[in-house]
Amino acid sequence: MADSARPQSNIAIPIAPDTGPMGTGEFIVMIAALMSLNALAIDVMLPALDDIAASLGVAHPNDQQLVIYAYVAGFGVPQLVWGPLTDRYGRRPVVMLALVGYALMSVACMFAPNFAVLLAVRFCQGVFSSACRVVAVSIVRDVFVGRGMAKIMSLVMTIFMVVPILAPLIGQLIMLKAPWELIFGVLTLMSVSVLIWIAFRLRETLPEDARRPINVMGTLSAYGEVFRSRITFGYMAASGVIFGSLFAFIGSSEQVFTEVFGKHDTFVLWFAVIAMTLAVANFTNSRLVEHFGMRRMSQAALLGFIGFGLLLLVLMLSFGPVFWLFMPCFALMFGCFGMIGSNFNAMAMEPLGKIAGVGSAAYGFATTTVASAIGGVIGQQYNGSVIPLGVGFVVLGSICLVIIAVTERGKFFESR
Repeated sequence: MADSARPQSNIAIPIAPDTGPMGTGEFIVMIAALMSLNALAIDVMLPALDDIAASLGVAHPNDQQLVIYAYVAGFGVPQLVWGPLTDRYGRRPVVMLALVGYALMSVACMFAPNFAVLLAVRFCQGVFSSACRVVAVSIVRDVFVGRGMAKIMSLVMTIFMVVPILAPLIGQLIMLKAPWELIFGVLTLMSVSVLIWIAFRLRETLPEDARRPINVMGTLSAYGEVFRSRITFGYMAASGVIFGSLFAFIGSSEQVFTEVFGKHDTFVLWFAVIAMTLAVANFTNSRLVEHFGMRRMSQAALLGFIGFGLLLLVLMLSFGPVFWLFMPCFALMFGCFGMIGSNFNAMAMEPLGKIAGVGSAAYGFATTTVASAIGGVIGQQYNGSVIPLGVGFVVLGSICLVIIAVTERGKFFESR
């Protein structure tokens, strides 16, 4: 759909005539399922990290985090390639190729003979998964714009957050009855299921006349448009910083809950509580953003994120690692995070209707490669306490606030 059409957020998504129209509800669930393959590939691993490390002879305890970070490393940079490809060839062929590759890499992980090979294959799995993320956001931007896109992305993220709730539990149940290799069988099954769904139900959302040729100068020009837009670049940079907190939490979550607080048997439950908080926050944002606006919602949430982070640090330094003090602050902090991501995404993508694939790729790079590098640095500071994590969150939130202040030229809480 052309950028000038400015579609409304309540439209139905027309599909090929032989299948009839796909309503907004199915569209949201499909996009959420496509994006969820990334979260599933990370979160279903968490209960198995100890077993994988023991099975493959990993020496240092913190090295088990590399199962997560190898995947994320593969997920990041290739988005910059997938973006121009999806703007040239359309959304459907790129995403179907990516889903096939994701499934094949999942099978390969099941038969990895050592830790180095597992990490290499996980990297490749991340490469294919990155295309799914680029295409998902591009499709949403093809059809929605502005607050409508923020609302749809919030609803997508509400469903998307079911995966972090269920994935660790699924991983835990598999570990009770089967070896860790079977976890990758679940990833294979899920990717094939989404592939079939998309093949039969999703039309191409990028018209032929809107496609851009692939050449070095054209690609550089498209990325140049992304970086020349103050709003796009500013919110993309801010997202890259604040998403570092999410990767820091994911990478060290098992160690924090099991080693600091002794919640080994209930780790998946508490991880699910954080994910549920994110889901509720995204749903709340979807109901409020069209009234209050993306800037007001995200900027208030960012201040809340910093405030709860500071409170968490004060409580942990004053009373030590008391779980019932830690958990409410931590959940509320990530509830604020849930209201930041979808709004930042929509604001960054709004000026990029004609190059949505490239824009989605650049934004995805910031929120994965940059964010995971930041999160990895914070995660590696884990020392048996939550203090390094808390300090990292406050620092990231403060840097993000400065970036937003520069981007908005000091104007906060405007209704745009």
